[in-house]
Amino acid sequence: MFPSRTVALYMAKMFLVRTFAILGVLVLVLQSLDLLTESGKILAYAGNGDTQIWHYIGLRVPQIISTFLPYSVLLGAIITLTTLNQNSEVIALKASGLSAHQILAPLIVASFGVALLSFSFNDRIVARATATLDQWQKVNYGPLPIDRGDRSNVWVRDGDDLIQVDQIKGRGNAAILGGVTLFDREGGSLATITKALHGKREGDGWRIWPATRFDLAADKVTPLGSVVIGHGVRPDQFSLSSVDADGLSFGDLQSAIADLTAAGRPTASLEGTLWHKLSGPMSAMLMPLLGAVAAFGIARSGKLFVRAVIGMGLGFLYFVADNFALAMGNLGAYPPFLAAWGAFLLFLMIGETVLIRTEE
Repeated sequence: MFPSRTVALYMAKMFLVRTFAILGVLVLVLQSLDLLTESGKILAYAGNGDTQIWHYIGLRVPQIISTFLPYSVLLGAIITLTTLNQNSEVIALKASGLSAHQILAPLIVASFGVALLSFSFNDRIVARATATLDQWQKVNYGPLPIDRGDRSNVWVRDGDDLIQVDQIKGRGNAAILGGVTLFDREGGSLATITKALHGKREGDGWRIWPATRFDLAADKVTPLGSVVIGHGVRPDQFSLSSVDADGLSFGDLQSAIADLTAAGRPTASLEGTLWHKLSGPMSAMLMPLLGAVAAFGIARSGKLFVRAVIGMGLGFLYFVADNFALAMGNLGAYPPFLAAWGAFLLFLMIGETVLIRTEE
């Protein structure tokens, strides 16, 4: 695949320099536009100044880099291939016996390195920045509250029954429940509703008090005092609240999905996001293939610009399809794997089909 080490390094260097140059310009322009709207909100909080502005930039720039790195790879590939075609370097490479895949191979290998870098960057930096920025925006750019581990509005499945807790303080066996509601179902139909103000761990269950039970069939409320419910429900199941997939690393999200599954809660949308943490960075490898239409064809025919536009169109169509598939996955219309990898696999076949039928 690499008959010439010199040519391979030459093409890979051209591609990477143009990719990161475009990325730098995009980040600079988009961050400046973003500050036009957010700087006023940041400075609106009494006491905020330049320090908070720079802190916001430090949190926002990783998000912009993560979002627009694949676009930069696409544009970098198209500019590189267009330049090589315009200077008749592609013709020279084909005349030396190289196939279209061999010409693209250095760019694909370089984009694989970009994909690995993107995954590591997203996992180690972007996830933390996203989680911190979300918390900061919830308090209108004021001082960040201390997370004491309290959770609210948590639902747990206990067999056919459902347990809903308004607020949980503490973790493990020391967890204290507030506002407990047990929905007792028999044969798929709701039979009774048990409510209590307080609850705590006792044995393998949870003691709640003062409890009352409402019987739907008899239309009657019965005081129960103190009762034990949820035998077999683990404390960690009550420690789960809504999961922000974008604010978690790959490993943390995987653990959260396992906990939610054990708690009997739906995880399809989170599984789609988990897979997309892999397919998203891997999309960088598609960009040279989708932009390859700009590399071939005679430059002096006057259609080089049209070919470059077609390459850009294929690339941006991929991003549209990818976002559409993710949205369908969040709605439950697509299974998680298809939501994350469907667009990638589809455009991989499209790119290969175009390349083989036109050049191979």
